[in-house]
Amino acid sequence: MSTDELLHLEIHDRRAFADGAAFGDVGAYERITATAHLAVDPQAPAQAGIVDLEHAPVNADGRVELASEVMLLTPAEADAGNRRLFFDFGNRGNKRALQYFNDAPASNDPLTGADAGNGFLMRRGYSVVWAGWQGDLLPGSGRSLLHLPVATRDGEAITGRVRGEFIVTERGVTTQPLSGAISTRSHPTVSMDPRDATFTRRRYADAPREEIGPERWAFARVERGEGIEVAGTEASVIPSATHVHLPEGFEPGWIYELVYTGRDPLVMGLGHVAVRDLVTFLRRSASADNPLAGRIERAYAWGRSQTGRAIRDFVWWGYNAAVGGGLVFDAVMPHVSGAGLLWMNHRFANGVTSAGQQYEVHDTPADHFPFSYAETTDHLTGRRDAILKRPETDPLVIHTQTATEYWQRRGSLVHTDTRGADLPQPDGVRVYLWSSSQHQADPLLTTPTRGVCQNLVNQVATSMLFRAALDALDAWASDGTPPPPSRVPLVADGTLVDVTGWREGFPPVPGVMLPREPNRLELFDFGARADEGVLDEFPPRVVDAEGYPVLVPVTDADGNDVAGVRAPTVAAPLGTYTGWNLRDRGQGHGALHLYTGSYLPFPDTPEEREVTGDPRTSVLERYTDAEAYVAAVEAACRALVAERFVLAEDVPRAVAAARDWGRPRHVTTLVGVPHPGTGTG
Repeated sequence: MSTDELLHLEIHDRRAFADGAAFGDVGAYERITATAHLAVDPQAPAQAGIVDLEHAPVNADGRVELASEVMLLTPAEADAGNRRLFFDFGNRGNKRALQYFNDAPASNDPLTGADAGNGFLMRRGYSVVWAGWQGDLLPGSGRSLLHLPVATRDGEAITGRVRGEFIVTERGVTTQPLSGAISTRSHPTVSMDPRDATFTRRRYADAPREEIGPERWAFARVERGEGIEVAGTEASVIPSATHVHLPEGFEPGWIYELVYTGRDPLVMGLGHVAVRDLVTFLRRSASADNPLAGRIERAYAWGRSQTGRAIRDFVWWGYNAAVGGGLVFDAVMPHVSGAGLLWMNHRFANGVTSAGQQYEVHDTPADHFPFSYAETTDHLTGRRDAILKRPETDPLVIHTQTATEYWQRRGSLVHTDTRGADLPQPDGVRVYLWSSSQHQADPLLTTPTRGVCQNLVNQVATSMLFRAALDALDAWASDGTPPPPSRVPLVADGTLVDVTGWREGFPPVPGVMLPREPNRLELFDFGARADEGVLDEFPPRVVDAEGYPVLVPVTDADGNDVAGVRAPTVAAPLGTYTGWNLRDRGQGHGALHLYTGSYLPFPDTPEEREVTGDPRTSVLERYTDAEAYVAAVEAACRALVAERFVLAEDVPRAVAAARDWGRPRHVTTLVGVPHPGTGTG
């Protein structure tokens, strides 16, 4: 059955984008908002394996209904674009493509000229599409929502064990949603009696749990407002089946965990179906309600972090096979997913939860075999599998990751086997390490800060690498021109090592604490029914504590990654840039922090280097003055252009950003300060 019979696109609004400004030869763009109404057959093979689909309500035709909120940016003239659909798997419902490809401000309501940034995707002629795929998001802040049915059994609520984790950074927080995120639907508790749940806290992920007695907390929320009899603000504590209330307050930096019996799970696995059927409809349907009818020849997907995992999961489950035949996406670009999959297709899934770091939600099942696109055997379980295993419908893949993924997201397992040996990837895959950069690189970052970390946050700029990667992906899918070969650290040449080998090469920067190890990946058991999508053992049982080897890139004498693609900031460094940063005192001291890297400035002068005992060469020993630094950045850019990792249009941007010693991204005292024998910085 074709998607025309199962999907109706209800268009709500069409208006000019960027006030009708022209983007090069492509011309003006329009913005379209709509709702995609879908109905799927719960018995069809195309939906096989979706947990609790058999318990979803059906309409008169026996189909399960769902609805996805959609936004499109497309050329105003039908024949003006490049006939390419670019699907942004919006991270937790947030629209991010323009931010990372166009250097635009983050916005969930892109409409103005400022929202277009440098116009890259528009100048290339892409039809950019966002749609809701994560079904447990709540309305607000312009997030793209997917409206899913609640599963029931014979008209009765389905119940089961649910786990929530809470970490706060400031004192005074007393109430948290059970989901752990204000943006995300919580599974209501069946019992309001805290004696029927287990509430604990612990100092580190592997530390003993301290139970918080039922007399100290409640299922409740706090409401505040202007007082009537009392001047100022009053507060009320109200029973709530979706909140946990701790009157004494959550201690910053501690890991709190609540395990309770919840109810009313959504059929979260339908998120992949929504993407599959919508994109198939947009690229192939001749329906009158398809605004892209006849415009699209190829479709690409991009996602970062959570949505990079979503892409890998989408492909692994087989959803890149379109209903009626053919590919959904010709090529995909998962970014900073690490070795993870989504793990959303289970009962009581929490789609917003991160994938499992050293400190935060460490014991989550998101990182599970298979880790790689290449087929291999899991030596711990004997399973043999791969993300790419359907040659007729597997897309081309450009997988990009930063140094953070090697430290926090087990990124080495993308290109090693489960014992830690190099694993060659299929011909249709490229894997690139963006050396010494961190998980999230805001193109518009100003002065770096520390937050709750010990070091300044990594500020390596990488958006130029996105643009070149997309051009390479398009050429690969369109005419078979292969991208540059994969560029990752390897065990064979000594650039991918264990933490002991890494410590031997990393410079002893004065005052800098080093991480104990990268984020380990143990083998967990989440209960007897885990393979059926029902997780019922919290905390999970550790089957193998040693687990899978997690390796990290070796560094040079500056502490910057040797292997990979070095962005201009790294190729012409003003400091050490790492994929790791450590939590400060009172915030989980010494543990790796989320997805954060470090920026450790070089000493500015030889005198500073000598006084501090820093082994790294000073800035003025590397570059005689600010213009010499700019020249080094330009030379690095032109080398990357020659290798097809940067576009020529990005060279002037990088050069402009390097002026004034790379401020405001960099911290230096050199501006306007004379240095005898070296000129003025």
